Amino acid sequence: MNWLFFVIGAILSWGAYGPFLHKGQIALGNPLRALLCVGVAYFLMAVLIPGGMLLANGQLNNFSAAGTKAATFSGALGALGAICIIMAFKTGGSPLYVTPLVFGGAPLVNVLLTMSMHPPKESPNPLLYVGFAMAAIGGFMVLYFKPTS
Repeated sequence: MNWLFFVIGAILSWGAYGPFLHKGQIALGNPLRALLCVGVAYFLMAVLIPGGMLLANGQLNNFSAAGTKAATFSGALGALGAICIIMAFKTGGSPLYVTPLVFGGAPLVNVLLTMSMHPPKESPNPLLYVGFAMAAIGGFMVLYFKPTS
């Protein structure tokens, strides 16, 4: 059950991502400056820390080609997502709309892609598709009834 604490950490971190990214982008006056800062943060937290830990444990070797390609592509997708969010803000999107749409739609893409990469042994329960509809309706309601700023 320890994994649940990390899930909560990701929810809190990514839930705060959009509003703070937008605030930084406005204060910096240029979305590319904000993206550069995101890149620096990723480098510090996602390269130096695990690199140092792997080095300290003598495990900074034996990277498989398949794993390296998949994980690097995953990182590129994450960076592309950050670029897309920044550009959505740059072109007039508000964190009140952009972030809920992104983080509401991403789980749906995740489930569909995961099912295509790892096909279920049995047909999914039809309630899965009811859940998709409810997620879409919930996203609409959050956006429609959002507080005005």
